[in-house]
Amino acid sequence: MQTLPQMSNELMVGDQAPLFYDARTLADATINLSTVGGRWVVLCFLPSLSDENNVRALVALLSEAKLFNDDHLVFYGVLSQTPPEEKRLADVSHKALGFIKDYSGDIARLYGAVNAPHMVVINPMLQIYAYFKIGEDGAAPEQLAAFIHKLPAVESYAGVSLSAPALIVPNIFEKEFCSYLIEQYTLNGGTDSGFMLDQDGKTRTVVDYSLKRRTDFNIIEPELRQQMRARIVRRLVPAIERYFQYKPTRMDRCLVSCYDSVTGGHFSRHRDNLNAGARHRRFAVTINLNRDYDGCDLVFPEFGRRHYRAPEAGAVVFSTSALHEVTPITRGTRYAFIPFLYGEKDVEQRRKNNALLHKGEQLYIDGEDRLFPETEYKISDN
Repeated sequence: MQTLPQMSNELMVGDQAPLFYDARTLADATINLSTVGGRWVVLCFLPSLSDENNVRALVALLSEAKLFNDDHLVFYGVLSQTPPEEKRLADVSHKALGFIKDYSGDIARLYGAVNAPHMVVINPMLQIYAYFKIGEDGAAPEQLAAFIHKLPAVESYAGVSLSAPALIVPNIFEKEFCSYLIEQYTLNGGTDSGFMLDQDGKTRTVVDYSLKRRTDFNIIEPELRQQMRARIVRRLVPAIERYFQYKPTRMDRCLVSCYDSVTGGHFSRHRDNLNAGARHRRFAVTINLNRDYDGCDLVFPEFGRRHYRAPEAGAVVFSTSALHEVTPITRGTRYAFIPFLYGEKDVEQRRKNNALLHKGEQLYIDGEDRLFPETEYKISDN
């Protein structure tokens, strides 16, 4: 009779990788593990690069540097001490290769890798895929290099075809209504759309074309806002209730966005609820207002490289926790309505978010976000 396998208190294959944020590299880049997903991640914990065995392990792994690219595998050496060749390591760093300064040992403790060299391989969904101790009583450097060389493509890492947990719902807006919204954008124009960045514990909007290129028209006319809300309530909220068992009651943002091929519209991979000023968001919604363009599709990197696109006048709905990106637009112009939805339990969080916004950011005014303005809300269990 087989012995019943027991769970260990230590990290095991299949466990979610412990997340760390704002780790700094020798090249002065910031690493947030949460947004590194969607590719293989190798963490090599090296207590000291003055130790010959640690150097041998690093050299063996770097021999596979041809595999390190932003779409397949990223490698981080996690250093417990300032290395002798600090500048040289910083100079060879790039987007898929870096050396994290973990001089406090905080990251090593998360992974049980204090005082001994380890290699941890994390799959695109940020699960522990393999965990090696390096050295005399562990894996040889050559074995580590051979292991990462054999990692499968991101599209097939799970062994089966994957689909992102995204809901596609057609016919949320009428096509005539879509045309009206595009006309409003054309008449009023858009402004550069930034992205949220936390600095010193507060959230501010930053514009960086290398990460995001989009323009937005913010709709403030009350009747038009109400017409948009009415369609969301009648046609989209019931579908979210049915398939996600959640009834949103609030809507954050009321704007028409524009991705233009002339300016190279795109949005790099990100999650929509990580920043201090965005933690109230539950679902992201994209309603496409037109279809005559190429590129500019949604990709959820943790689930492979499949492209997702809402039908014209229809919606794609997904969790704001999902890692996603908008691929570059290669022809034409894409217009979309892109709100966030949330519920009553999140309203208090959004009120508190005001104190976490940098000076000059738009503050939240309770009530303007209600999907059902005629209803006296009570907090439900969802």
